[in-house]
Amino acid sequence: MPTPHNADQSHSGSNYSRRGFLITASAAIASCKAADPTAPKPAAVASVKTPANPGYRTPAVQGPIPRNPDISQSRNFSKDAGVTFSRVLVSGNYVAMTFDDGPHPQNTPRLLDLLRARNIKATFFVIGRSVDLYPHVVRRTVAEGHEIGNHTYTHRLLSKLSDSEVRKEMTRCRDAVANAAGVQMRTMRPPYGGLLQRQRQLIHSEFGYPTILWSVDPLDWKRPGPSVVASRILKGATPGGIILAHDLHAPTVDAMPATLDGLLKRGFKFVTVSQLIAMKKQPVAAAPSTQPDTPTAGDATAQTAVSAPLPDTL
Repeated sequence: MPTPHNADQSHSGSNYSRRGFLITASAAIASCKAADPTAPKPAAVASVKTPANPGYRTPAVQGPIPRNPDISQSRNFSKDAGVTFSRVLVSGNYVAMTFDDGPHPQNTPRLLDLLRARNIKATFFVIGRSVDLYPHVVRRTVAEGHEIGNHTYTHRLLSKLSDSEVRKEMTRCRDAVANAAGVQMRTMRPPYGGLLQRQRQLIHSEFGYPTILWSVDPLDWKRPGPSVVASRILKGATPGGIILAHDLHAPTVDAMPATLDGLLKRGFKFVTVSQLIAMKKQPVAAAPSTQPDTPTAGDATAQTAVSAPLPDTL
């Protein structure tokens, strides 16, 4: 007959044996599963490229679509208005919506539908070689009252080109648009915004084009998504602003209903770039000083800054 001490040892050993059996059995099962040669191996995940959907149409806006008012502002502006613009000082909540790198055979017509539904006139900075490929899109753009701007013929970085090459880019794009739609352009935008100050002066002098940059850039060429593009434009828009976008990219066009409707609901009115420049408000002249006309150190510093030549940089 076992003693109490031996009974405890026997009970403890029995518990240990059961635990050991369970652990050993679990390990053996896991080992069998890991070594089972008949088990199906997970298939390698291949990258999937979503094909373009050329038949896509932007969903219809729910409810009434806001409408831009009819604006009779002239598009004729003085050559003395300026050489470079990223925004324009105007009276009123006017903005210019601009689109680069077209025409595109599907995206641009879809964008034109959206603009027409809202009575908005925009400015399209076109690439000459694309104009030659899709002249019918440019003709429609002009026929619907939009403005065309020169964005070079081959979309090269102008700041790296010689003067003769810059002239060639301007001339070939000008001729392509004239042949396609019979209009002369009033403005230009350099690809990537890259143009030396000296080159801006040259183009303005020889072609009459002011250089048009921008005050709002949603970085839509990075394709952050339609909602992000719309949010960035709505956040950055201010009176006199020039808004950059690209009708080359389908997601940008997808962003336009929310963008355009949002700006209209906030009281902004759309005009073309030339109309915006023609609205340019002259700065109010400072009141004459009653102090003796004696230059001070501060005056000398200001005069030096104004008279210093502009740097020949981007």
